Parts: sequence; C-alpha cells; structure tokens
Amino acid sequence: MSERIISWHPDPSKPKYSLPPGAVDAHCHVFGPQALFPFSPKAKYLPGDAGPDKLFALRDHLGFSRNVIVQASCHGTDNSATLDAIAKSNGMARGVAVVDPDITDAELEALHQGGIRGIRFNFLKRLVDNAPKDKFLAVAGRLRKDWHVVIYFEADILEEMKNFIANIPVPVVIDHMGRPDVSQGPDGPDMTAFRALLDSREDIWTKVTCPDRLDPAGPPYADFVASVRPLVEDYSNRVLWGTDWPHPNMQDLLPDDGGLVDVIPQIAITEELQQKLLVGNPMCLYWPEGN
Repeated sequence: MSERIISWHPDPSKPKYSLPPGAVDAHCHVFGPQALFPFSPKAKYLPGDAGPDKLFALRDHLGFSRNVIVQASCHGTDNSATLDAIAKSNGMARGVAVVDPDITDAELEALHQGGIRGIRFNFLKRLVDNAPKDKFLAVAGRLRKDWHVVIYFEADILEEMKNFIANIPVPVVIDHMGRPDVSQGPDGPDMTAFRALLDSREDIWTKVTCPDRLDPAGPPYADFVASVRPLVEDYSNRVLWGTDWPHPNMQDLLPDDGGLVDVIPQIAITEELQQKLLVGNPMCLYWPEGN
C-alpha cells in the first residue's frame, strides 16, 4: 500500500446557502501530515496529507465557525494529528478520539485537556480488524460524564448493536445514521429500525451526514433528502451535521463540499431547525461552556 489517496475535491464550490453565525462542522478529519504524524501500520488506506491548514481554509470558504475533528482510522489510536489540529484552531475545534481500551485515566484526562470530548468505536470491517464490545464498554464506563461515545456501523448490524448501545453509560452519537439504505424512503425498514434505536434512549444523537456516501444516485441527493428530512424534524434536538472532509475512501467521487452544504436547507427546512442542527446541538455536546 504505497500510493497516496486523494479523496477531496480540489476546488469546492462556494455554497449558495448561507450558514448561520457560529455554525459547526461537526464531523471532519485530518490526515497527517505524514512527515509529522505517521499513519498506523494497520491502516486500510494511505491518504495524501490533509492537515489543519487545509481544513481551516475549507471551514472559512464554506462559512463555518468551528470544527469537530474525528480521529480517522488511518491514524489508529495515535491521536497526535487530531490534537495538533485542535491546538492550532484557537479554541475553534474540539475532537473525538480513538483509544486503546487499556488507556489510563491520566491519558484520558490529557485528551480532555487537549480538546477531546468523546471516543469513537468503529464497527466497519473494511476499516478495522477487531471491535471488542466488552473492552469498549469497559473504557466507556471510565469516561467523564461530559463526554460521549461515537459509534460507526452499517445498517445490517443494527440489531446486534442494540444491547451494546443500551449499556453505554454516557450519551451516544451515531455516525451517518448507521448508514441506512436511503432508497427505501423515510418509512423503509432501515430508517424505521434506526428510529426505533433513537426512541430507545433520549440521549442518542446522530449525524445526518454523507449524502455522497448514502445516496448512490448522486446530486441532488433526492433519496437522501426524502429519507432524512423527517428525521431532522422529529429528532431536532439530537441531530448534527458535518462535511466528512476529507472524505476518506471517496477517491472515485470527490464530493463537492459546497454542494453538500447546499443540501442542509433541504433537510432542515426552517431557520429554527438549521440553528439547532448547526449551532445549538453541536455547541451543547462540544462547547457546553458556551464559548
């Protein structure tokens, strides 16, 4: 695995939609730079460098104010690149780490001081070799109560995830709605099952993200919009949005980030819903102190 993968658009458009002041890109990543932050030897892909300078330039281009940087699987459990980006953000970024279940309490506290506010459990077999639920629950039980757990899985394993999720003792955030088949529509089996999961706990949040991943028909992402808009309306206090930049493993598509932003007013159709999705909700999770 020697060829570096470029998965982001070289010239994203300027969105037609104007984001509200204080808008948060609540799901993005950094890759390297490799010379400073080598990739994990277990990485399933080897991306090009996409460090904080590029991320913050995109933030400004799109009109966001803040970022939540989620540790990318290519960096394994070494969160140095994510922490470096947070440190360079002038307080305008927070993060989600990936940790070894044997991490010490002192190391968790150091992550908190570095701006981390949650840990991520990845259950995508194409990205990780091992996802031990028992060890994940053990480390979740040692988290600060103002942290949360982010979980990434696909719709076909939702049923087997239910008991695991029920036993997590802190709030839970589901990445990309558990990757439902949006072509089924808002009342299809995948979205119905996901709604049942949200109904099982009042502290399960979700990211209504990645039309580029979830809607194979592509722009204007009509199936994604039709399936996700009712979810945003019915769970308006528990939804987040993010670009997913630099779009890991999307090298054959190169999503236009400006076009992705323009999907937002189609799934959150009122100013009140947009304010919750982009400002109120992510601030509650990542900047509860309000600044």
